[in-house]
Amino acid sequence: MKKLSLIVAATLAVTTSAVLAATSPATATFQVLITVAKACSVVAGAGSKIDFGTIDSSATGLSGTSNISVTCSKTTPYNIGLLPSNNNTTGAGVMSPASGSDTVAYQLRSVSATGSVWGSTATSTAVGNGVAGTGTGAAQTIPVYATVASANVTPGAYSDTVTVQVNY
Repeated sequence: MKKLSLIVAATLAVTTSAVLAATSPATATFQVLITVAKACSVVAGAGSKIDFGTIDSSATGLSGTSNISVTCSKTTPYNIGLLPSNNNTTGAGVMSPASGSDTVAYQLRSVSATGSVWGSTATSTAVGNGVAGTGTGAAQTIPVYATVASANVTPGAYSDTVTVQVNY
C-alpha cells in the first residue's frame, strides 16, 4: 500500500507540475467594438444665397446659381429636397418685398438654369423631384439654380427663404 501511495503521489506531482508549467506567457482575448451610425449635415445660409443683383424692371429670362454643401457618412445614399417658403413642392417660389403686394416668381432647378425642376418630394428612399447623392465622408458641393421669367414689378428689394432637406 505504501508503494501505491508513493506512485499516486508521484503521478499527482508530475500532473500538477505539468499544469502549472503551461506555456508562458498566458494569453486571453477580448473585443473592441463600435457601431457607426449613418449621418448627414448640410450647410447653406448667407454663403448660399442666390442673388440676381440689381436689375431693370423690364428684365426677363434671368438665372442665378449658388451652392449648398452636404456631408454624409461614406456610402450613405441621400436625396435633397428644396422647399420655398410658400411650401410649393415643385420648387416654384415667390420673392416678396418688405412692404407692398407685388411678388417675383422664381423656379428652383438642378443641373443648370434650364435643368430639371427641383422641389421637395424627395424622401430617404426616393429622389422624387429632388437631387440624389452618395456620401463620401467629406463635404460635397451641390449647385442650385434659380430662374426668374420676368421682373416687371414695382421697384424694390424682394426676397424669399428656401429650406434644404437632406433625407438619408
